[in-house]
Amino acid sequence: MQHLIVTYGLIAILLLMAAESACIPIPSEVTMLLGGALAAGAVSGPHPNLIAVIAAGTAGNVLGSYLAWLAGRYGGRPALHRWGRYIFLRGEDIDRAQDWFVRRGAASVFWARLLPGIRTFISLPAGIAGMPAGRFGLYTMAGCLPWTAGLAVAGYGVGANWNHLEDTLRGPSYLIAAVAAVAIVVVIVVVRLRRRRAVAGTD
Repeated sequence: MQHLIVTYGLIAILLLMAAESACIPIPSEVTMLLGGALAAGAVSGPHPNLIAVIAAGTAGNVLGSYLAWLAGRYGGRPALHRWGRYIFLRGEDIDRAQDWFVRRGAASVFWARLLPGIRTFISLPAGIAGMPAGRFGLYTMAGCLPWTAGLAVAGYGVGANWNHLEDTLRGPSYLIAAVAAVAIVVVIVVVRLRRRRAVAGTD
């Protein structure tokens, strides 16, 4: 996996992130941290722009998510339980993602992107529930962007030590998710406050 990234750069990042979102157990932490380190020029291989790394990772996530959404939409839960094991998809993963979706509704597609484990499988219940493709894509991109960007920037910052950071992040991945979620909420609040002030200023 690491060999693919240092050899093929952005293409490998896009395909690996697509596979991860299509329910194949490939850790996005490795892909995006190493991608960030490549952008920093800290490891041998191609040295893409950091923005390009984030864009490739996010695009891959959205692409893979749509593949999983289609599987849920047209395959249905019984088929996934029956055939999922052939693509390393366990029945309990489907059940857990389905329960999460039921409890939190369509917005779970956004929030689940920030949670390790759940983020990989949330597209399946969204497809099973018939969530509209456009809305699904919007929520997916909004949730994937802070995750991929946060990991890529972290990899860029630590450079050649990206693999040590990856080991460290296996435990506190939820902390990363929480920080990303808080950052998103802050941005939303700031934008709304500015709009209200702009409207008040025109009255």
